[in-house]
Amino acid sequence: MALYKYETHLHTKEASACATCNGAEHARLYKEAGYDGIIVTDHFFNGNSNVPKDLPWEERIDLFCKGYENAKEEGDRIGLSVFMGWEANDHGTEFLIYGLDKAWLKSHPDLLSWSIEEQYQKVHAAGGYVVHAHPFRMRDYIKKVRLFPDCIDAVEAINLRNGNDEFDQKAFQYAKENDFPVTAGSDAHSSVIHKGGIAFDHKLLDIFDYIESIKTGSGYQLLGTNKEQGQTGG
Repeated sequence: MALYKYETHLHTKEASACATCNGAEHARLYKEAGYDGIIVTDHFFNGNSNVPKDLPWEERIDLFCKGYENAKEEGDRIGLSVFMGWEANDHGTEFLIYGLDKAWLKSHPDLLSWSIEEQYQKVHAAGGYVVHAHPFRMRDYIKKVRLFPDCIDAVEAINLRNGNDEFDQKAFQYAKENDFPVTAGSDAHSSVIHKGGIAFDHKLLDIFDYIESIKTGSGYQLLGTNKEQGQTGG
């Protein structure tokens, strides 16, 4: 059976202060690595963003979307699917938001004031999907593990930037105990390809196809190092 590989968690230097690779470069690198697509999930303004804070909201959103747009332009040229998402942050707890677009961001200039519960409700109301990114990661900027099972749709069970399989194992167990679908991503920031992400049994049509495929919990394989979960979805 043919498998189609997608990176689901990726940052560009256009919008993420911690990234060293721009959108177009990422597109070329992943195409060369045999991937069929990438999802650009830059840090939003409540995370490690390099978008200036003193600009009007719509200008900030335009700058935020540059990494995705540059990746998509190059992806369209070379035959790589590029979809949009972002990574939202609340005191070190991070969420991958999928299924919404630039126009939606521009129309919600108050979103930085939302609680995690409000974020989930409003993202859902607009047809979006919320994945808890690396829920058990511990770093200097993450003071404690905070879980919100009523405010997420799925769990990122493999994050290759964790550098610690124990974090992934805990995430997979958390997903299993709460009957959440699982995802995987490299959390790519540089030109190093970690070969993470998800391999699907079909080519994804768009970001909504991605969401629906994850919801089913089947028809995909997680790519990464977490051997406990067998590298399968569901």
